[in-house]
Amino acid sequence: MQTAAVILSVTFALGYLASRLRLPPLVGFLAAGFVLNALGLQQVPVVDVLADLGVTLLLFGIGLKLDIRSLLGKEVWLTATLHMFASVAIAMGLLAALSWTGIALLAGTSAGTWAVLGLALSFSSTVFVVKVLQERGQSHSFYGRLAIGILVIQDIVAVVFLTGSSGTLPSPWAFALVLLWPGARLFRRVWGRLGHGEMQSLFGILMALVPGYLLFDLVGLKGDLGALVVGLLLASHPSSSELSRALFHFKELLLVGFFVSIGLAGGLPSGEDVRLALALLLLLPIKAALYAVLLWLMRVRHRTSLLTAFSLMQFSEFALIVVAVGAGAGLVEQRWLLVVSVALSLSFVASAVVNALGQRFIERLAARAPRQDPARLHPEDRPADISGAEVIVLGMGRVGRSAYDRLVGEYGMKVTGVDTDSTRVERLSEEGRCVVEGDASDAEFWNRLIGRDTVRFAVVAMPRHGANLSAVRALREGGFTGPIAAVARYNDEVAQALTDGADAAFNVYTGAGLELADQVMLHKR
Repeated sequence: MQTAAVILSVTFALGYLASRLRLPPLVGFLAAGFVLNALGLQQVPVVDVLADLGVTLLLFGIGLKLDIRSLLGKEVWLTATLHMFASVAIAMGLLAALSWTGIALLAGTSAGTWAVLGLALSFSSTVFVVKVLQERGQSHSFYGRLAIGILVIQDIVAVVFLTGSSGTLPSPWAFALVLLWPGARLFRRVWGRLGHGEMQSLFGILMALVPGYLLFDLVGLKGDLGALVVGLLLASHPSSSELSRALFHFKELLLVGFFVSIGLAGGLPSGEDVRLALALLLLLPIKAALYAVLLWLMRVRHRTSLLTAFSLMQFSEFALIVVAVGAGAGLVEQRWLLVVSVALSLSFVASAVVNALGQRFIERLAARAPRQDPARLHPEDRPADISGAEVIVLGMGRVGRSAYDRLVGEYGMKVTGVDTDSTRVERLSEEGRCVVEGDASDAEFWNRLIGRDTVRFAVVAMPRHGANLSAVRALREGGFTGPIAAVARYNDEVAQALTDGADAAFNVYTGAGLELADQVMLHKR
């Protein structure tokens, strides 16, 4: 218990310090790992278990929300492939140049060593990116889906490399995993009878760990990939979003263990190790620039390509695994694990700082880029048409959908909904609602709408408070002068929304209570 108390105290203290410095708490969690390592806590099995559980649930959650069609677009698979080849070549060039500087670890190294290290450093972190996207509430946005799709392609490449480099093929029983496809029908049927309580959450953890992680691990495949696949097979269930939300906070707590474990596993680096790790950080802006250029060539809008590029601007936890496998095969020295661990931690810090700058920084960069012809852009990045709408509802989740239906059914208004989730847009359109895909947090959002002149009112009802504030500011800065109503979950969020330009802001729980009282009075005897 004393060890647990020390770990929790140090982790909380440094996470709190990071948040007070306006940095993501994960920066503090990473620092906590190194501090705990310096205190002599190098092997803490329970932290590793928590980290593995967190990553497994993270990938299971991705699968629950992943549309397999998003992997088939050339802007995903071709971008990921070209970026990987280019990144490996550039990393090899950097390592070759550094070998002339007298760094002992690079003396006498071969092109094979550089290639393994280049591959390891070409990956981006699934854990980090998904966490950033979820904090912004933009996992389903176009750029969020691009980033997740690229990460999935990278994960597949990593699994192939790890399988091939291990010298052993997966068990023949791996072919039996195709039975998970019909088996998913049984899983979904059981799921439908569990209700909405703790049994549903327990079911999700069971699916991620047993038919997901355990079965894939037993046949020689990466267990994390199994969790992703099982989540994907269950994604069509009506309660998939509810399960994802139920596991969210549990997964977030477990992922604290993941970030702490990186520092714990690294050991204490020497001065030369730190200098070499800092030199490897030169690859980060190059990685981001490559993503931005490749996506621009795929006719993605500058803002979208930059958001994707900056979200992917870090090294991956897979780098440690690839280097460990390379060390086992004699391709790299064992000491590279420590160097890459330090570089990985520093890349997380650098990426956290860059992403904490917010979207306004990216808006300014995008504004300086050459103008793009809207007609030649990717279909999901073209201006949305809301012609004839009197009201726009930004965010078509449960609250936004209820507001839409009330405005149409009770008040006879012409309403258009806007949402970043293409699957939701498609489903609601099939149900007869007028919904278009768009990112309301985009500073250019209002000016990019076609037929906006008829809009008199705006309702902002996205699930993330930060996204709602960005949408309110985007509307006001774009010249919208009509009334804006926004939702919030806490009273301080209500006050902030009013300060940022909303004319009315409502606590969603207070609104639910008022509606409940109205329903009681409607049914009084």
